[in-house]
Amino acid sequence: MRPEWSDPNNPDSCSSIIRKGEELEGSSTAVQRNVRFQKRNKTSLPIDELYGGVLSGNRSAMARAITLIESNAEHHFEQAQNLLQKLLPHSGHSIRIGITGVPGAGKSTFIEAFGMYLCSLGHRVAVLAIDPSSSINGGSILGDKTRMEQLSRNPFAFIRPSPSGGKLGGVHRKTREAMLICEAAGYDVILIETVGVGQSEVIIRDMVDFFMLLVLTGAGDELQGMKKGIMELADALIVHKADGSNKEKAIQTKKEYNQILHFLQPATKGWQSKAHTCSSLTQEGISDVWNVIETFAENGKAAGVFEERQKGQLREWLYSMINDQLQYQFFHDPMVTHQLPKLENEVMAGEKTVATAAELLFKAFFHK
Repeated sequence: MRPEWSDPNNPDSCSSIIRKGEELEGSSTAVQRNVRFQKRNKTSLPIDELYGGVLSGNRSAMARAITLIESNAEHHFEQAQNLLQKLLPHSGHSIRIGITGVPGAGKSTFIEAFGMYLCSLGHRVAVLAIDPSSSINGGSILGDKTRMEQLSRNPFAFIRPSPSGGKLGGVHRKTREAMLICEAAGYDVILIETVGVGQSEVIIRDMVDFFMLLVLTGAGDELQGMKKGIMELADALIVHKADGSNKEKAIQTKKEYNQILHFLQPATKGWQSKAHTCSSLTQEGISDVWNVIETFAENGKAAGVFEERQKGQLREWLYSMINDQLQYQFFHDPMVTHQLPKLENEVMAGEKTVATAAELLFKAFFHK
């Protein structure tokens, strides 16, 4: 029975009426066609819209832009590069600070206290917290964002946890592009936190202006578990958690580290790396750390070292991208993927030497 409120001569009076010419039996096809259309709209990111959003400092646009550059999908690569090319003239106006340290040194706690202090001075702070990748799906654990609760709510701060992708040193290969996006959005201080695995920290050294190493009290014990090379990369050592009953120990540890640093090769030409104490709990020493960084930047710019280092960052970025691209093309080459399992088994069985197998794979790659 037709409802009293429906008019058979006026189809617009009932939203459920099917107009002539529209499919009923084949309606699923129409729905599927509409779903496909929606998916295309979702994945096809409007670059001009992202560009404008990033320049205006829109956090949602920044997050979408970083997601685009982190995508491993081939059809996103060209879009990401087009966006970065447009944003490039608006980047390069920040100071990039790398922060690493032994597990338990309180890197995230320090970054939150340090970031809040910088925001209070009127700076805009972007934090690229590089989380360890999940061993199951390679995703980010995202623990840093939950630990930096105050900073994540600050309107002058932007926090972006990213998966490390298993890269040695804990630095995601797309971090450099993410820095450009943050700079184009008007963030003048970029903080990069590594996982602090204590290996190949030269990766982050090559992408920042100032490199900071967080340590705990007890220099002797610390040095046993820390490579000398990491200390040689640091522009400053921060003895963290210098508060309460630990304060005197921290001061003593600072003296011990300064004695060691005196005999090491300076990480930056014309700059003597020194140890400092600070507490994120009491805020004591936080302003001193920023003063050290400002002095470093002023001296470096006056001597031309700062500009030289930033050019070096671009050079290292270029070679890093070349290596990544070569590795990707090699392992995705059909001839290589076909022969690799067989040669791998032959090497493990002792039937072929490693050098011979590698040579055969490269011949297959170049199709010789």
